[in-house]
Amino acid sequence: MTSFETEAAEVRAYFAALSRGDVDAALAEAGDDFVSDVRNSYAPWRGLYRGHDENRTVYGQIVDAFEELHWEPGEIEPAPGRRIVCAAALRGRGRGSGVDVDAEGGWLITFRDALLREATLFQSVGEARLAARHRAFADARLYFVCEGRPGGEDPAPLLEAALAGGVDVIQLRDKDIGDEELVEAACRFREAATAHRALFILNDRPELVATAGADGVHVGQDDAPVQDARHAAGSDAVVGLSTHSPDQVDAALAAEGAGRPDQISVGPVWETPTKQGRAAAGLELVRHAAEAGDEPPWFAIGGITVDNVGEVVAAGARRVVVVRAIRDAVDPEGAARELRAALPD
Repeated sequence: MTSFETEAAEVRAYFAALSRGDVDAALAEAGDDFVSDVRNSYAPWRGLYRGHDENRTVYGQIVDAFEELHWEPGEIEPAPGRRIVCAAALRGRGRGSGVDVDAEGGWLITFRDALLREATLFQSVGEARLAARHRAFADARLYFVCEGRPGGEDPAPLLEAALAGGVDVIQLRDKDIGDEELVEAACRFREAATAHRALFILNDRPELVATAGADGVHVGQDDAPVQDARHAAGSDAVVGLSTHSPDQVDAALAAEGAGRPDQISVGPVWETPTKQGRAAAGLELVRHAAEAGDEPPWFAIGGITVDNVGEVVAAGARRVVVVRAIRDAVDPEGAARELRAALPD
């Protein structure tokens, strides 16, 4: 049984216990520091509850409020990191009022080891899915960009090595192939990302995000604006943006609403053949981004290798994007592992 299958079984057991009113059995599926976040609920018990004691109290109130209660998990899907997204419905009849309740939403559930660590309720599955992707980007440290057929070969072995070595995000970037070929290549990226619970991002094709099974899209300064890319990619997709100057970093951080990127890349720190004609921005741009904070998450990019990643970290970067440092390495898994070890947790 895979980790996802185990987690899905635990979630079903958790909801089944709540449906039969057995709060202690439900909490047996959760760690001692379990947090249930139902602040998005419209019910009287909305709030943030920490630990078994607080959760036992609020869940007891919910169970006692109904003479009939069905708390049913719907479709359960893996999400990046030790997370799953679960559609759920709460159906029942009020004990005192006799009013029928029929509510649906989406849960984002985080695991530690084999136990639920946090359960956050959203108004829809799409909102829960987007939140999972946001959290995965915040947690990420190492981002690998690769073309559809690196060196003319199947990308699967390279992606497997990179992800096994500690890569958190993979991006399919291939400007030279058509839509059909890109979607075909994306299957390999999606499979690898799902197996390792990593993010899969598509470069500069927002209209293909859903078809490719990607978690989002990355655009450049000369591509579709973030707001347009978000509209084309879908409301639950994340949108990353490249920045090459202090003004561009500041503009990205100042953007609001749908025009605000979920992640930015900062660079190129050093000149790189993957961005021909783009002058190096240097470590000063990394320092500028570091001074601006960590929201949205940002990654240094451009010419970063195992030999110079320490300089980027010293300038304030916590996350990096690489291409050649892993793709062209004799030992891609070892290179990824060495890069990841150089980045702060």
